[in-house]
Amino acid sequence: MPTERLQKIIAAAGIASRRKAEELISGGHVRVNGAVITELGTKADPEIDHIRVNGKLVQGAQRHIYLLLNKPKGYVTTVSDPENRPTVMQLIRGVKKRVYPVGRLDYASEGLLLLTNDGGMANKLMKAASQVAKTYVVKVAGVPANEALEKLRGGVSIATDEGRRVQTAPAGIKLIKEGNNPWYEVTLIEGRNREIRRMFEKVGHHVEKIKRVRYGPLTLDVPPGEFRELTLQEVDRLRTVVNRPTRRELIDPPMSRDAHEIPVRPPSFLGSLRAGSRSAWKKRLRSG
Repeated sequence: MPTERLQKIIAAAGIASRRKAEELISGGHVRVNGAVITELGTKADPEIDHIRVNGKLVQGAQRHIYLLLNKPKGYVTTVSDPENRPTVMQLIRGVKKRVYPVGRLDYASEGLLLLTNDGGMANKLMKAASQVAKTYVVKVAGVPANEALEKLRGGVSIATDEGRRVQTAPAGIKLIKEGNNPWYEVTLIEGRNREIRRMFEKVGHHVEKIKRVRYGPLTLDVPPGEFRELTLQEVDRLRTVVNRPTRRELIDPPMSRDAHEIPVRPPSFLGSLRAGSRSAWKKRLRSG
């Protein structure tokens, strides 16, 4: 494995943020192969070198991996499938450690999917699913009336997989492409299975395509079927979301990446939204 900066290794292992890791190094709390390291920028190989932070060994097997995948249509979001359908795991090539999907996108849906071997982070994200903003672009059969869209923005009653009736939370819905089969940008702050499809079916419209383009602080920026590792900044922002899920942290735009990123239309609904009271939140969602 290539050498990496010590502060990156420590942050990736979940021991501390990168800034805190730099303080630990400068303070003489980090040893590599028995030698105290105080110089920032020192590199090591976490698979080979013995790295200790305050006496605790950081091993390569303990390092966490966070991947952002652009899931294509026709893959199931599971590790294995009893019907022998293609799974998203077949797209994760060249990754030595075993990772698992966080949440799910259904077989016919596309877009941003997070995979990791960090069970703690995955569990927290699943528990925080009702507070993490998720943005989709959605193609609908037919043109919904304004009254129908207002109903969806305010929340409608839908059936769950278990047959229960639930009321959906307020949703952000904005027209992004007109036509006989228009496209909408839909933002949810909850994570029910097939929720968008059931919402539009409730008002008499079939959903033809769904692509998730944003998940909390993460933005889709890789081609279909491809994946990349999250940056340390993105991992830190995810930790912030699950540990301190205030609305501003959930909806602020992601930090910019380097120049080779693939442009994706920014979700204008989230970009214009700011933290505020519960009533202001609902009002902005309804206004679309």
